[in-house]
Amino acid sequence: MIDLQKIKTYSIKTRINKVRRNDFASAPRQNIRFIDFYHSLPAILKGQELHRIVEAVVKAKRKKRPVIFMCGAHVIKCGLNPVVIELLKRGIIDCISLNGAGIIHDFEIAYQGKTSEDVDSALNRGRFGMNRQTARFLNRAIEEGASNGLGIGQAVGEAILKHTLPFKNLSIIYQAVKYKVPVTVHIAIGTDVIHQHPNFNAALTGEGSKRDFQLLVKIVSQLRQGGVLLNFGSAVILPEVFIKALNLARNLGVEVSNFTVANFDMIYHYRPAENIVRRPVLLGGRGYYIVGHHEIMLPLLAQAIVERLYSKR
Repeated sequence: MIDLQKIKTYSIKTRINKVRRNDFASAPRQNIRFIDFYHSLPAILKGQELHRIVEAVVKAKRKKRPVIFMCGAHVIKCGLNPVVIELLKRGIIDCISLNGAGIIHDFEIAYQGKTSEDVDSALNRGRFGMNRQTARFLNRAIEEGASNGLGIGQAVGEAILKHTLPFKNLSIIYQAVKYKVPVTVHIAIGTDVIHQHPNFNAALTGEGSKRDFQLLVKIVSQLRQGGVLLNFGSAVILPEVFIKALNLARNLGVEVSNFTVANFDMIYHYRPAENIVRRPVLLGGRGYYIVGHHEIMLPLLAQAIVERLYSKR
């Protein structure tokens, strides 16, 4: 038997504690301002990380460092274009990066105020993605733009700009071009419904996407010493694009370090965890991974950023 009378103890007051009462959430109250709600969140775990991401964006804007916003198409399908557009208008976002599906849903919203096809019923009849208008408009815009030396983001934005589309004010790409914010679009051939159509020009699509990649490399180079990159909902394409853009910037002699990266998604994915959150900041900086639904997390983040930028507190 062991003799418990011989164990050694110490005072709890000398112990290192990870949770303190000063970090607790505030109790719910009626009729409070959003900024008060934001400060009522616990400074523990993801509550603390959300605060740090917001403060990183605020500091980046005050130091005139870029904030890059990457997002998958599901963010657009969640009805969040007005949130992103407001961040564009306020000069909070300095670059938007999309995958190929992003321009599809963004255009369809501009064209008819509706998007997100019912894949199940369409696929059974071989009709998935086979509508004329989306493929005709986007493939033509990309081909004409690439022929004139443009990347895909600028090409699609200018096409929306010059056409009479009834809901184009809800288009992220249109608003970005209008406010002169760079848009980069990163295409994987065969992943998007417009690639099924006879007017799809793979060569010029690839050329336009290459130009956008090179533009992104240039902007990523400016992240050093205080920039921020946010990735919402792209689990594969954009994390892979970002890690190559960062590597190329460093290969060309730019010391890109001491910046903040944050990934927001509905579940935990390997590539964003590695290529957004961990690997890029090994030389210095902070990485965060927040799990939650886009339709809740993006409005919460955006409102917090706006409140903090214009608040004295």
